[in-house]
Amino acid sequence: MKERIKLGVSSCLLGENVRFDGGHKHDRFITDTLGQYVEFVPVCPEVECGLGIPRESMRLVGDPGSPRLVTVRTHVDHTDRMLTWARNRVKDLEREALCGFIFKSDSPSSGMERVKVYNEKGMPEKKGVGMFARVFMDHFPLVPVEEEGRLHDPGLRENFIERIFTLKRWRELRDERESLGGLVDFHTRNKLLILAHSEKHHRTMGKLVAGGKSVPAHSLYSQYEALLMGALSLKATVKKNANVLYHLVGYFKNELSADEKQEILDIFDQYRAGYIPLVVPMTLINHYVRKYGQSYLAQQTYLNPHPVDLQLRNHV
Repeated sequence: MKERIKLGVSSCLLGENVRFDGGHKHDRFITDTLGQYVEFVPVCPEVECGLGIPRESMRLVGDPGSPRLVTVRTHVDHTDRMLTWARNRVKDLEREALCGFIFKSDSPSSGMERVKVYNEKGMPEKKGVGMFARVFMDHFPLVPVEEEGRLHDPGLRENFIERIFTLKRWRELRDERESLGGLVDFHTRNKLLILAHSEKHHRTMGKLVAGGKSVPAHSLYSQYEALLMGALSLKATVKKNANVLYHLVGYFKNELSADEKQEILDIFDQYRAGYIPLVVPMTLINHYVRKYGQSYLAQQTYLNPHPVDLQLRNHV
């Protein structure tokens, strides 16, 4: 990367004492592990819209699709204040070129999903979205988002981080120059990564690139970006990864001995059965890429989509 990835994050997750009770929700994975590779852009909707620390707690009430933000004890309605601030804040964030955002779960302002919304009888339903989170996701529909709680799931964590690294690489390409040659090179390097998420997107994107000469560059890049982020938003399952792994073996059909081929197929079967994580077959594939000088596979992002020391594929 030419520059660090910029990542928006709820301020309390960085250890800042901005919560309604004056505390924080420091997340060590975010700061200590992911923080080695990203530059954080902290956001606290309640404080930034003018509410104090500490402050009365708030909750969402009414229609889950369009709730009000109301204080719990005194019933002060802060909806308009929050929405006015949020709409201005996302415009400011356009300048940051964020490649992702990590929200605070369950927050009436920042929760990404399943936030409690209280009906007229005072009963909660987990059907809401935090007010700022909703405005952000509407304004930046292609930017990857997650909640700190969901990042404890190994599959969701790996998927989110894969997406932010891919978006950063894509942005660097666009910033250089929107050329067909650049797009062909990017697509070539990312074919297997896309295939591991969606065969349908893989086919559609291949056709788009193949017919790229007939499409204006800016439109071509915009269409491709939407398809790219749409594909990667679909989780790469064991079945999808196994499909790509077997596809990879085909590139070594003239090099692998019978014993080597049997060894690698046995490893693949163990991965499919859930006995070993993805890092094991990937390590073996990378070994053969180096051993036999497989130049096409050596450039495939799928084999190394993010830093190895994040150990993301050790758990999926």
